[in-house]
Amino acid sequence: MSSPDLRKTMIAIEISSPGDPEVLVPVERPIPVPAPGEVLVRVEAAGINRPDVMQRKGLYPPPPGASDIPGLEIAGSVVARGEGVSDLGDGTKVCALVSGGGYAQYCTAPAPLCLPIPDGLDIVDAAALPETLFTVWTNLVDRARLSSGESLLVHGGSSGIGTTAIQLAKLLGVRVFATAGSDRKCEACLELGASAAIDYRKEDFVERIKTLTEGRGVDVVLDMVAGDYLARNIECLAFDGRLVVIAVQRGPKVAEFNVLPIMLKRLTLTGSTLRPRTVEQKSEIARALQKNLWPHLESKAMRPIIHSRFPLQDAHKAHRLMESGEHIGKIMLTVESAIDGR
Repeated sequence: MSSPDLRKTMIAIEISSPGDPEVLVPVERPIPVPAPGEVLVRVEAAGINRPDVMQRKGLYPPPPGASDIPGLEIAGSVVARGEGVSDLGDGTKVCALVSGGGYAQYCTAPAPLCLPIPDGLDIVDAAALPETLFTVWTNLVDRARLSSGESLLVHGGSSGIGTTAIQLAKLLGVRVFATAGSDRKCEACLELGASAAIDYRKEDFVERIKTLTEGRGVDVVLDMVAGDYLARNIECLAFDGRLVVIAVQRGPKVAEFNVLPIMLKRLTLTGSTLRPRTVEQKSEIARALQKNLWPHLESKAMRPIIHSRFPLQDAHKAHRLMESGEHIGKIMLTVESAIDGR
């Protein structure tokens, strides 16, 4: 391993026990050592994501071998390299997808999952890219095969995933509809390019989609709600439509529903999780992102939507905001090189 003269310990945010946001506490931990094929990143920013909240509550344990520290996406500078890594020199600025450990001053990351900071993009904003882009790309492009001329319904259109999905779909030449929970959030979806935004607290999104599509339905639904949304999503789909489930905010189980529409409309129901997939699988997505989306990020045709930034030690406040549902886009943690004099 190549390494500069580093201190031995760092500040990280630990889940002291499953529970409310206050269980996220700053602790001193040993700085991790990069394994073969990994780099050590001095973290400047980390993104907050729903899986972090689930992990904090004890509902989403890290996969075997992953850090127990939450955080799935980071941006910062490479400061050390594990065996076999030669193309990321010290000081290289990267954003990276990680399986855990992001809420810390230092984090290891697989070298193939480190992407360059897009030209002209602030490094804190760059930390908002990996988890959302990897998730949206693999589900809309790889699994749903979304293509130009089709239509898409995005649930949670004002979330980090939702704001990314709307922008990606517009780049693909897709007509986008979104659901959101307030007039303010619906307006944000429209500003990003959605053709219509449906306040699910006031309207039946199924009936509205039928009206907007003249009864045809949409080609793809991107769903992070699950639960009782399953049957309603099926109603929204056109012939040969695809439903992609990426989260279960209303729970993983559903009541009985009629499978006949799936057969009659030749529907495909699919979904995926990102965190447990192999580095090799995720590196394929990384290459596709750099090839297909990095030029749009550098031209400003696409951008991460940042709602707010919190210092690392205020991770509990960031989680409280996420659970309030008041945010539009991403919530970020900023990481100082020294906290409390360290």
